[in-house]
Amino acid sequence: MGALDYPSTAALAVASLALVAICSYYLLVGGRGRGGKAEKKRYPPVVGTVFHQLYHIRRLHDYHTDLFRDRKTFRLLSPAGRRQIYTCDPAVVEHILRTNFANYGKGAFNYENMTDLLGDGIFAVDGDKWRQQRKIASYDFSTRALRDFSGAVFKRNAAKLAGIVSGNAASKQSMDFQGLALKATMDSIFTIAFGLDLDTLGGSADGSRFAAAFDDASEFTLLRYVNAFWKAMRFLNVGSEAALKERAKVVDDFVYKHIRDRVQELSDSKATEDSESRQDMLSRFIRTASTESGTVDYTYLRDIIMNIVIAGKDTTAGALSWFLYMACKHPEIQEKICEEAREATGANETATVDEFTQSLTDEALNKMHFLHAALTETLRLYPSVPLDNKQCFGEDVLPDGSSVSKGDIVFYVPYAMGRMEYLWGKDAEVFRPGRWLDQNGVFQPESPFKFSAFQAGPRICLGKEFAYRQMKIFAAILLRFFVFRLRDGENASVNYRTMMTLHIEQGLHLTATAR
Repeated sequence: MGALDYPSTAALAVASLALVAICSYYLLVGGRGRGGKAEKKRYPPVVGTVFHQLYHIRRLHDYHTDLFRDRKTFRLLSPAGRRQIYTCDPAVVEHILRTNFANYGKGAFNYENMTDLLGDGIFAVDGDKWRQQRKIASYDFSTRALRDFSGAVFKRNAAKLAGIVSGNAASKQSMDFQGLALKATMDSIFTIAFGLDLDTLGGSADGSRFAAAFDDASEFTLLRYVNAFWKAMRFLNVGSEAALKERAKVVDDFVYKHIRDRVQELSDSKATEDSESRQDMLSRFIRTASTESGTVDYTYLRDIIMNIVIAGKDTTAGALSWFLYMACKHPEIQEKICEEAREATGANETATVDEFTQSLTDEALNKMHFLHAALTETLRLYPSVPLDNKQCFGEDVLPDGSSVSKGDIVFYVPYAMGRMEYLWGKDAEVFRPGRWLDQNGVFQPESPFKFSAFQAGPRICLGKEFAYRQMKIFAAILLRFFVFRLRDGENASVNYRTMMTLHIEQGLHLTATAR
């Protein structure tokens, strides 16, 4: 069952806490501060409570978007003793992500919510732990060895996916592309991170079980942000919290086994001087840890690697799925990308998938400005991380004059930001890749505080270029050899699944025709 298959829990939470919400309203809005003194600070206007989010859980991001149409920054009341502030204002986003970076971080709020899945990984921690992991990951992502290794992995799995699509096209069978994309990106990131091919695309049972548990754990983790009862449920080991505990154990058992196996393998290979041959991130981290301290911290390795996996799997697969959904809604875009791929690679018209794949050099990929624009336009409307937040560490005033107190949570909402007319014009909700191109057809980036799909400031996504590279390789190969259509017709629509990352609910069902 998914986290959102617990309607009785949600109903109970709303009913039981209604009185708390009313009391919170009078406490926080009735003109008195937390200490009982007259409130002199100016906080953003209140537009609802966190319980409204629980009610709108299946359309959470559109609920936020509706609220933002009337104001750039607002509050939702919470009984948790801290304010929850939401913003779509690029000036505020820049303030919390860069200008006053030191005063905003993950904090205890996020750490409590995320630690069962992400542990002390880079997405859950601040301070020295964050800086240390950021430094290590930054170095690894900048090495040519990892770039070449990952590029080969992306191409191999993209070609493998194209083979599966070809089989479906030949038999005229529809397919759940999102399911295939999740398997392909899981296989890719797991190979890069662990040096192990899970082969979920090939139907590996162990790999598929791990991937399914990982997806469910992500969904249950997101539910903690809107379910005020989650700590009580964890204590009682019931509902979504019991399910999270079970899924997390599946994930941990699988990951720790492979860490132990790799440590042993590298230890045994030292005698034969083969330990340097592995370029996966786990092996590199183990070698570094062994050199610096002489010991290997299994929990530390688990946390840092799992954070890399969640960053590289769900985000890219989701973005590719939404991209193909939009490409099916706008068939002319498929033709334009196919033609651009042919021109950029110079590959022969009769080239096979394998031959074309080898022609996808960095130089060729960098020439594909329209494809880059189409992917970016997809992320504008369907950002992989639709909602993010930072906790305030000390009293502050936002650029719009609003006050923020220590412990308050400030959410910025990329999903809603991509739909705001004051940021993108009257056609903000229209899929138009051309908005990213200049008169010569060259891609032009926007401010990361306006287009915040990859965060910004010191915490900007280290894997941004890796993500674009993987998406461009997959998209170029698929659209060069196939024409895709929505199984249920061009007018069919899909909804998202409310998770930490933006997935299509019930999958993306397509048909493919070979070119």
